[in-house]
Amino acid sequence: MKIKVCGMKYPENILKIAALQPDYVGFIFYDKSPRNFEGIIPELPKSTKKVGVFVNEYLEILVSLVEEYKLDVIQFHGDESVDYIKQLKTHLPKVEIIKVFGIKDEFDFSVLEDYIDVVDYFLFDTKGENRGGNGVTFNWEVLKDYPYTKPYFLSGGIGLNEVEDLMSFLQKQESQCCYAVDVNSKFEIEPGLKSVEKIQKFKKSVITNEVK
Repeated sequence: MKIKVCGMKYPENILKIAALQPDYVGFIFYDKSPRNFEGIIPELPKSTKKVGVFVNEYLEILVSLVEEYKLDVIQFHGDESVDYIKQLKTHLPKVEIIKVFGIKDEFDFSVLEDYIDVVDYFLFDTKGENRGGNGVTFNWEVLKDYPYTKPYFLSGGIGLNEVEDLMSFLQKQESQCCYAVDVNSKFEIEPGLKSVEKIQKFKKSVITNEVK
């Protein structure tokens, strides 16, 4: 199981989290977010991919930021269309694409169909007032009805208190396409500042349970 730590903001904290070697580290480029990233990304281990999170960004600005920060992955958290993503891929053919969809107690999975051939992963987050960072989980049983083989990231309010439920979910059939777990607000000291101790404990718990 891959681990993504999203919403990073402060260089020293970024380095400490990166030293734990998560598979992905996410940076939010959205000025309405308290975790909006500005500044310099320190050098990360080669095994850790840099993810840029965008919400309905102008294509030219997005391409410029991806090139400036040498991002490996783009995560779309807005209303980006299939045509928009296709256009982006003509500029950035090697960058991986994650498209986010919000879920609560039910979801129409047919809306994913047009995106299957243009994205590398889906990310399922909790549908709420904010575009991410709502701090609550959605009903994972909804994923029983996931009809595709496209791998997805599981997100939304996952913290240390959810480890037991997460491990239980990962033993179920509906988790077979779950590629990674995305964590953010439940590990924060303040927006954008993550607890190294909690992230370390979470990673160890996930890996230990997987080994078992």
